[in-house]
Amino acid sequence: MELKDGSRVGIVGGGPAGSLTAYFIRQIADRIGTKVDVDIYEPTDFNRSGPPGCNMCGGVVSEALVQMLAVEGINLPSSIVQMGIDSYVLHTAADQVSIRTPLEEMRIAAMFRGGGPRGCDPGENGSFDGYLLGLATELGARHIPSRVRRVVWENELPVIYTNDGPGRSYDLVVAAVGVNAQGVKLFKDLGIIHKNPRTTRTAMMELRLGREKVKRLMGNSMHVFLLDIPRFEFAAMIPKGDYVTVCVLGRDVDSELMDKFMSSAEVRQCLQGEFDPGTQVCRCKPAINLGGTRDLFADRMVLVGDFGVTRLYKDGIGAAYRSAKACAVTVLVHGVSRKDFAKYYWSTPRRIEIDNMLGKLLFGCAVFFRNFTFLRRAMLRLVRREQAVPGRPLLMSMGLWNMFTGSIPYTRIVRGFMRPDFLALFLWACLREIFPGKQSPGSDGPARGK
Repeated sequence: MELKDGSRVGIVGGGPAGSLTAYFIRQIADRIGTKVDVDIYEPTDFNRSGPPGCNMCGGVVSEALVQMLAVEGINLPSSIVQMGIDSYVLHTAADQVSIRTPLEEMRIAAMFRGGGPRGCDPGENGSFDGYLLGLATELGARHIPSRVRRVVWENELPVIYTNDGPGRSYDLVVAAVGVNAQGVKLFKDLGIIHKNPRTTRTAMMELRLGREKVKRLMGNSMHVFLLDIPRFEFAAMIPKGDYVTVCVLGRDVDSELMDKFMSSAEVRQCLQGEFDPGTQVCRCKPAINLGGTRDLFADRMVLVGDFGVTRLYKDGIGAAYRSAKACAVTVLVHGVSRKDFAKYYWSTPRRIEIDNMLGKLLFGCAVFFRNFTFLRRAMLRLVRREQAVPGRPLLMSMGLWNMFTGSIPYTRIVRGFMRPDFLALFLWACLREIFPGKQSPGSDGPARGK
């Protein structure tokens, strides 16, 4: 089972995972001199605004991923990037701190996955997903804007049927479907997927405040909130031109929890009273993956979308990039059998899943810190101390930046937090909060400036 001249690949789903898989298959096939036809089945027009073109995502891409894409020949145009973010503001109960990018090159890009929130004029915003799909078609992939009705086996090959036209047989079918996609049922009915991944609901909201207000209220910062609200874990506000994207994560997120967050003192202070129901133009509650499924491949079939595995909470597009490239290398260099995928592809999603275990530990600690004043204030004390003097080691700042932006694997973040010098500094900060003496709780005392 291998791809050779004249082989055909069908990809169900044209989001980042599907488009990048098509891009890499076409790119690698051209390099090795193999003619492979690639069809991408995606009925959504990502250039449309509002729900018809939306992919229900915060739309944040780290600079590390931007650079990796550039190495692959994918350079994001300025029309796609709505805002370059060079700092974030961490809000906790009755306190906040601003954290600038630890390294000059570690900025993040805020983008719209589709054509923008409801009410946008056509072409007002560039679509990240539409851009990637366009790149794949430029390399020779064919976009079929039809919804897949069923996938079946005929003559030992998978065949894709749409609502219009006859079925098409393929040497390989790639399921680039997410946890919010209806396409999952196609492969469950086929017997490829036996168990759904664990998911939870998040809530997203788009506020239209106008470019001047967004700049005045948000600056070039992403705002992260760790608040003591029942069922609430954390939230982020991401500036994007005329809009602010609000993402709230927690247990069983519903309208009540969303309203409690938006009416909290910390949010009101951040938005300075500019929020009212009239500024809300879009609202949705997408599911997110908390634990991947092991049913990722079979003979001539493989999953690359976030239904299979993705990065916990952050950098889902980066996980799509890594899975797509590993898939393309596997099918063109090794083969398309279950054994080939198990030997050469499985290691990539497995590494992501193992890394997510440490991610759960990190975010669990963040929620734990939120509930204890001395831990929360010790964390903020260290950040202020690091940010106050240029050249000082940014141990806490770097860890928090990477944690909330998804710039590096969670494994590396945990290693940084386990460094003896960091643990000693954090213990010192905790003791200063528990036994402040004559120093005010926010003071660094004699250690300042050292």
